[in-house]
Amino acid sequence: MHVIKSMAFGAALLAAAVAARADITVGVTVSATGPAASLGIPEKNTIGIMPTTIAGQKVNYIVLDDKSDTTAAVANTRKLITEDKADIILGSTTTPNSLAMIDTVAEAQVPMISLAASARIVEPQDAKRRWVFKTPQNDIMMSIAIVQHMVDKGVKTVGFIGFADAYGEGWYGEFSKIAAIKGIQIVANERYNRADTSVTGQVLKIVAAKPDAVLVAASGTPAVLPQKTLKERGYAGKYYQTHGVANNDFLRVGGKDVDDTYLPAGGVLVAAQLPADNPVRKSALDYVAKYEAAYGKGSVSTFGAHAWDAGVLMTAAIPVALKKAQPGTPAFRAALRDALEAVKELPGAHGIFNMSPADHLGLDQRARVMVKIENGAWKYAP
Repeated sequence: MHVIKSMAFGAALLAAAVAARADITVGVTVSATGPAASLGIPEKNTIGIMPTTIAGQKVNYIVLDDKSDTTAAVANTRKLITEDKADIILGSTTTPNSLAMIDTVAEAQVPMISLAASARIVEPQDAKRRWVFKTPQNDIMMSIAIVQHMVDKGVKTVGFIGFADAYGEGWYGEFSKIAAIKGIQIVANERYNRADTSVTGQVLKIVAAKPDAVLVAASGTPAVLPQKTLKERGYAGKYYQTHGVANNDFLRVGGKDVDDTYLPAGGVLVAAQLPADNPVRKSALDYVAKYEAAYGKGSVSTFGAHAWDAGVLMTAAIPVALKKAQPGTPAFRAALRDALEAVKELPGAHGIFNMSPADHLGLDQRARVMVKIENGAWKYAP
């Protein structure tokens, strides 16, 4: 009888401990306003459809707007960690903001999943970046897709214009390497700022170089400006953009000026057009269905899908971490980091994730397709 009572008492203590376990706090900073708003708004919307219970544990999301500003992104991150005691940070939207946040999360030893593209966010893996993961495809992966498409289309010379920040520089670094290997010559190399309202000087230099194609390495609606200006100046070559423009706001702002543009993108952008045997089709369509149920037909964006994939990774890692520690503790955050790094063959909206200590993105070529803009719509272009 005494043994039975002891066992019952132990079970009661265990139940009480589980009941008393703190909620999981997810801190989010995205660019819901400012130049990157067309990317950040669908990310913020996606947080609203993420699970509020994982492995029986309540999850609270605290979402802040960094207004596309690097200083604000860092301030938000500090607040989420020090005041809100976040167990994990999601964000930010842009590469400069995400790079600026690395020191803060590394010092606090809180895992972070960035929603920005540059490989520099997670490479090279070091003591700081071991706390940082990301979901958008790397520039090198997308550069390979663009260069191969250019080769197939007979392109020999290219004009390059990109953001005058880490996004543009990262893209130029990766694209120029692959272009050189494939024998494509870059005959113009220009930059502009995200908030610029004119790129006439840069475009005149590109037009004078007479390239077969132009690659615009920018993101969101500011990526329309160079292409619109090129069209106004009569440039009639091929147009390429990066996966940084894969949302409907780019189509809306660009209008006819962006028709016949090629870009690499995650499969979610053309999920319904993918072949039945595409490994990402099912998980991409799952996100599309959930997002459009909440926000309307045709509202889905690849940028929201990057946030969704951060949630997919988090949902896979949390049950593993809960077996080792309780939320709200340094031990839980460390366990969550370890669990993220161990993710294998996890389907997301954009690809299949296989993380490792050397790879905190974990995507392969299954995470991209080529897309063409036709009559203001995305078309799968295998």
